[in-house]
Amino acid sequence: MIAVTRTIHLDEAELHEDFLRASGPGGQNVNKLETAVQLRFDAAGSPNLPEAVRARLLRLAGHRATKDGVVVITAQRFRTRERNRADALDRLLELIREAAAPPPPPRRPTKPTRASKERRLEGKTRRATVKAMRGRPAGD
Repeated sequence: MIAVTRTIHLDEAELHEDFLRASGPGGQNVNKLETAVQLRFDAAGSPNLPEAVRARLLRLAGHRATKDGVVVITAQRFRTRERNRADALDRLLELIREAAAPPPPPRRPTKPTRASKERRLEGKTRRATVKAMRGRPAGD
């Protein structure tokens, strides 16, 4: 079991890894080794995710989530397969943690204070005066 938060744990059997050839630098190895990792996690079918976390996870995943509710993370930042596997897992866990975090409290709209309104109007008046003084002098 992989601990995501204190209440959420993922079973390792829920994660599916595919290896493919990475693009970018790698010398001669780039054409013969499959170091990039594509990590798949079936969020829609996971019994370990609460329903609210599942919905936020799929919304946060955006284009990384398929229509079936599978989150796909591709990691090819590093040259070795092991580091790419760890990177993909870290990115998935961070995404789930972000989805599990409580949403921020709703914003309560407030009115500007009287003093702030006066400061804003005073600044506008001062700026208008500066711009008016840039014109040609009167009386020519």
